[in-house]
Amino acid sequence: MIKAPRKRAAAPQGAAVPPRRRPRRRGRALPYLLLIPAAAVLGLVLGYPLVRVVVISFQDYGLRALFTGRITWAGWANYSTVLDDPQLVPVLLRTVGFCAALVAGTLLIGLAVALMMERLGRRMRTAVTLCLIAAWAMPNVASSLVWQWLFQPVYGVVNWLLTQTQLFGDLTQRDWSGSTLSAFLLVWLLVVWQSVPFVALTLYAGLSQIPRTYYEAAALDGAGPVTVFRVITLPFLRPILGLVTILSVIWDFNVFNQLWILTRGGPGVSTTTLPIWSFAKAFSSNSFGQGAAIAVLSVLLLLGATALYVRRLVRSGEDL
Repeated sequence: MIKAPRKRAAAPQGAAVPPRRRPRRRGRALPYLLLIPAAAVLGLVLGYPLVRVVVISFQDYGLRALFTGRITWAGWANYSTVLDDPQLVPVLLRTVGFCAALVAGTLLIGLAVALMMERLGRRMRTAVTLCLIAAWAMPNVASSLVWQWLFQPVYGVVNWLLTQTQLFGDLTQRDWSGSTLSAFLLVWLLVVWQSVPFVALTLYAGLSQIPRTYYEAAALDGAGPVTVFRVITLPFLRPILGLVTILSVIWDFNVFNQLWILTRGGPGVSTTTLPIWSFAKAFSSNSFGQGAAIAVLSVLLLLGATALYVRRLVRSGEDL
């Protein structure tokens, strides 16, 4: 005899019906499933080239290997050759010093622009924002070529304008890439001009989130602008400043296009940094293994510096 299925007893009126439990595994796995496409793209665009560079750094990869396809393993020979090279220390010090100058200039000017935008009217702030976005969106190769034309000897616009002011004499024949200091100044101006928009807009976004009540209380207490900035503005902006500092160090440490287009590492090797040195080793000396080894060492230096800085922020209680 077949028994009819039992019906569930109806819940009494007014009693809360317990919700059905959804499977937790699906909810926990959903964020990771959504990240798979982005992770796959990053793996193809960034992961494969990085792995390929690491592999080449352990190979004797030159013109013969490029044309014949016969590649021999060199082990740690490329790294030992790079570490024993007398150019390593000067190039490394030059890279760190130039990166520090770029980061300091970008942060100071970007912070000043962000503070200025906070005090501008709506229309002027919109105009400044559009100008910053336009400068930021311009490709660095195109802007480097325009910069090269602006500072060109004989017919450069900047040389002509400076000559018209009569403050520095006749600068018509001035070659800004002819000396180490002026060449670095030329590249510094370009890189800072390209980097300030991101820093300024990011810091302005942070300034807009500071409650106005803090400034009103400081005004009632009679605090000056310097005290307000030191006690209120700077503590609120410190996490954002840490973030843009890390990003600026990574970007400015790897500056290549601007230096190569404007100076090509010259005069001589006075503006040669680690990216320029890696490129020269790989394509001028036809030693792709040593060039890849320099690139890997640069990545390790950046990873170490970033890890130390993030660890310092975490220890001090800052949350990025």
